[in-house]
Amino acid sequence: MNIKNVTITGAAGNIAYSLIFRILSNLPFKATDKINLTLLDIEQSQKSLTGLRFEIEDCAFSTLNKIITTDDSEKAFDHSDYIIMVGAKPRSKGMERSDLILDNAGIFKSQAETINNVCSASTKIVVVGNPANTNALILNYNTPKIPNENITSLMKLDQNRAKSILASKLDKQVKDIHQMIIWGNHSTTQVPDLYNCKVKTSDVNVDDNWIYESFIPKVQKRGGEIIEFRGLSSAASAASAIYDHINVIENGSGEWESLGIMTSGEYDITAGLMYSLPLKVNEMSFKVIDDIIINSKITNLIKLSENELLNERDIVRKFLP
Repeated sequence: MNIKNVTITGAAGNIAYSLIFRILSNLPFKATDKINLTLLDIEQSQKSLTGLRFEIEDCAFSTLNKIITTDDSEKAFDHSDYIIMVGAKPRSKGMERSDLILDNAGIFKSQAETINNVCSASTKIVVVGNPANTNALILNYNTPKIPNENITSLMKLDQNRAKSILASKLDKQVKDIHQMIIWGNHSTTQVPDLYNCKVKTSDVNVDDNWIYESFIPKVQKRGGEIIEFRGLSSAASAASAIYDHINVIENGSGEWESLGIMTSGEYDITAGLMYSLPLKVNEMSFKVIDDIIINSKITNLIKLSENELLNERDIVRKFLP
């Protein structure tokens, strides 16, 4: 029997709540019969985690071998095969983005050092907690034992949103939308690219005004729109995207996928950033699709997202060895 050790941080939050039951209902991990699930959150959340553990146990999932709840990061990460880093300090009222970045930088550096001490080189890490790309960068720099390609940040939510918005505009099915690229940061500077997108086998035929005045801003600001209408941030859609992200990494994909990865100069993007690029992913690895022609109309937007990530990297410079 093949059992994987899976750790979820920020496990008492709404995203994790949706994610855990989705994972246990149908494991996305390749060649895995059961998982040992460790749920990590702060001390103040342990009572809530106990209630969550009771709920999970009451589901009697055949995919669950063992469950542990803890506020001890060393215990949570020890020998973990997969770490899904949902937890991050949220932005409070009046807090500057730079302050949020710095607060999370300290948390992620500490967690990275623990991961590097207790995990193996085969451990895979998915960073969800915002600012996801820069948090992933800090993890990458502070886990020399773990290869760069084993650390990715979530952009699948943005890709799913872009596909759904375009499908609705064209009155098509999401399954008909192919080669949807999201360039850049998981923020309001991200760049959904329709110039390489296909509807079935045809190019996308929409007006440029719609692309720049409606489509791109809607994808960029969809999270805020959900908060405005629902009163809460995205949870179920984020959890679904995390599941999709893991499924792609583990089992490959016939689609172009957008993941936050460590750059090495592709498309003239500065090396050493966690930046979303178009990838082909198989069961063993991923590769940047390197022959895409970027329409000149979005070149400046792509650079704006790069510049935002460069600025974030400067803010957390002291946390990068």
